[in-house]
Amino acid sequence: MLLSLELFVMLVLANGSPVVVARLLHQTGNRPVDGGRVWRDGRPVLGPSKTWRGLVAGTVSCLLFSAWVGLGWLFGALFGLLALLGDLVSSFIKRRMGLASSARALWLDQLPEALLPMAMAWLWLSLPLWEAVAVALLFALSNMLFSPVLYRLGIRKQPH
Repeated sequence: MLLSLELFVMLVLANGSPVVVARLLHQTGNRPVDGGRVWRDGRPVLGPSKTWRGLVAGTVSCLLFSAWVGLGWLFGALFGLLALLGDLVSSFIKRRMGLASSARALWLDQLPEALLPMAMAWLWLSLPLWEAVAVALLFALSNMLFSPVLYRLGIRKQPH
């Protein structure tokens, strides 16, 4: 049970750290991962909110937490990177669907960033499959529930 809680915290860190760092640093280091490029459909590849700063912040926060709780820095770095890769995949799909960076896409906004790292945790840690899926679903549901609260508190720019 403790392991599931630690993995849940890592999902929160991977996805929350970029938001916190963006609020603290404003425009400093705000370089888009896609370099501002557009896809062949004329839409941005990912959009301006997916930055290298966020990728580093989420990965490093997971690395540090994972090392601290004894899961190892390499596991943490890969876990964080996979969570953020899932977020990039989600953004890519949303752009192809014609949705803006801030547009809401229920489940698409939450599941890829949870399922990719949890699949790695399932394989790496021999976590029961039901537990890996449960942590991913819990993260997705809590994200849907708490994002509006974080928006009202001025932490998030969008309520979703």
